[in-house]
Amino acid sequence: MSQQRSDLSPAVLSRLFAPDALRGLIMALMALDHANLFVAHKHPTGEVWGGPFPMYYDALTFLTRLVTHLCPTGFFFLMGVGMALLARSYIKQGWSRWAITRHLAVRGALLMALQLLVVNRAWELSPGGWGIQIYIGVLFALGLNMVLGSLLLWLKPAHLLGLTAVLVLVTELLVPDPSAWGPGSTTPLLHVFLLPGGVVGPQGQMQLWAYYPALPWLELVTFGLAFGAWLDEDARAAYGRAWKIGLALLAAFVVVRYVDGFGNIRPRMGDTWIDFLNVVKYPPSIAYTTLTLGINLLLLAGLARAGAGLRRLLQPLVVLGRAPLLFYVLHLFLYVALGRWFAPNGTSIPQMWTLWLLGVLLLWPLCLWYGGFKRRQPLGSVLRYF
Repeated sequence: MSQQRSDLSPAVLSRLFAPDALRGLIMALMALDHANLFVAHKHPTGEVWGGPFPMYYDALTFLTRLVTHLCPTGFFFLMGVGMALLARSYIKQGWSRWAITRHLAVRGALLMALQLLVVNRAWELSPGGWGIQIYIGVLFALGLNMVLGSLLLWLKPAHLLGLTAVLVLVTELLVPDPSAWGPGSTTPLLHVFLLPGGVVGPQGQMQLWAYYPALPWLELVTFGLAFGAWLDEDARAAYGRAWKIGLALLAAFVVVRYVDGFGNIRPRMGDTWIDFLNVVKYPPSIAYTTLTLGINLLLLAGLARAGAGLRRLLQPLVVLGRAPLLFYVLHLFLYVALGRWFAPNGTSIPQMWTLWLLGVLLLWPLCLWYGGFKRRQPLGSVLRYF
């Protein structure tokens, strides 16, 4: 197995600017969402397929939540893109297909372990308490989908797109009616793989809770794998497709949301513009996916067209985008600390923005250092997993 350094050429770095900048943007927006929880104490309970649905009575609170909906969609999509590009790069370095599959499967397993052993310690410090023994969050789902995606790496883009369509339809069809929501003793595997919800123990304690079951989010990974193959083959054409697909998805969102039937999981709560955009996220409804993936693709295409001056201005986002795991793990504990030090009883949304920005600025130099350090490691180094 090759152990060559993977210092990237200027041409490759230019091609990867847009995905890295988009990843950095959604990392920053994700931090806003978690600052809303740990600092402002105004985070909604979650846009789940059943149970109470969050209601918003002012635009600022809703928009602060809405922009963060781009994050998980971007995470899973860009992970698929990155896996496809990594596989093709490592093949050129002499790696076998089996070695690449094993490398990604090990990385996925490490992400799941990080969720359970490290990240969940931060969630246990949530305002108002926790009370969940095992939490299946986004990092666990990313890891599990990396394992599943490693088995799909070598499919042709057309087959990946077909699989994406099947996953979109089947996972939505399998969501129960919202009236079926309630505590129960269902199998943990149901929630790990298919349906958000929890397993309640005999004494009434929550043994497991999953917001991010793997299969409903796998559709974004498979689409990302296909897009990564396009990007490796012809970057200009791939970004051109991003424009067209992004616009088509946004048009589909308007239709799905207006009709207010299949694709929404649960009907709109009212007739305001907030109700129109307030979609089911857990699991990702077709309305949610078309809205958020459409915007992500338009942002990606726009970033790809950025000139040299704009690219220099956006370089801070690239720094965050090239050290996403370090940022993710550290930012949770940082906002726990900032919330306890500066706003133990919560604060307003505008005041929270100040501490959100402070947190991003504090983490930026660490990401700058670690991004460079990681790129200097040989391909087989375990440090590249992080």
